Amino acid sequence: MTNVSLTGSLKKMHTRLDSEGRAHYELELGDSRIPLSDLLNHQITLTASGDIFCVLCDRKTKKSFSQGHCYPCFTRSASCDICMVSPEKCHYDQGTCREPEWAQGFCFNDHVVYLANSSDPKVGITRASQVPTRWIDQGASWALPVYRVATRQLAGLIESHLKPHIGDKTRWQAMLKGTPDDIDLTRLATELTTLAEPYVASLKAQHGSDSVTVITDDTEAEPVKVINYPVAEYPLKVKSLNLDKQPVVSGRLTGIKGQYLMFGDQVFNVRKFSGYQVQLDISQ
Repeated sequence: MTNVSLTGSLKKMHTRLDSEGRAHYELELGDSRIPLSDLLNHQITLTASGDIFCVLCDRKTKKSFSQGHCYPCFTRSASCDICMVSPEKCHYDQGTCREPEWAQGFCFNDHVVYLANSSDPKVGITRASQVPTRWIDQGASWALPVYRVATRQLAGLIESHLKPHIGDKTRWQAMLKGTPDDIDLTRLATELTTLAEPYVASLKAQHGSDSVTVITDDTEAEPVKVINYPVAEYPLKVKSLNLDKQPVVSGRLTGIKGQYLMFGDQVFNVRKFSGYQVQLDISQ
């Protein structure tokens, strides 16, 4: 692909994992999807027009909130509520959910509590339908599903219970500098599920015996998922690029990991600037 020029609003990159554990990325602009994984070592230029459009209502906004929302959507949408960051704080049963119908489809379905290693071992949650997309978005090199639960809140409660024993954050700079040390996630999962067994039993007593399943106890449990990223070279240092301060991002594409494009030691978080109108130019 050479001498391509496209215009549109940035969105989170589409990802998929092939049968050999390789992550593939596509950037959506307008009606086009650009296979970025095939463009390593190409010259990539993103030029921001200065316009920002809400990712939910498409309203033009002067400032982006929570990765691409206008202020009204940020304050009214259930997808921007506190329970999205802290699922254990779900307030649906209190009758105060911002969008109950949306929550029925998003929160009240199977979720997975998982272990991943992006920079250090961590615990996380995601909808079952978002495996392995969530892991790729976080730049995980290894991941393992541990629990399957009936709702997002249950996933959040288990995650919160495990936090004193394992972190829940990715050190994004370390994640972008290379592959972390290999950790035995299967052994770690066994230790954590044993530790959490009394608490999980109390959740099952309250919400039903089928509300929580330990995946690692299943004879058909998946092995640790290994994810390899399209990276020609990792940066020694990491400098984050910001379209609000620097409207032109340009350089040789040296890698893609998480939702970041790498240009040598400079990195650009595509998801952070969702809704920003840009012109994309590609050349060899």
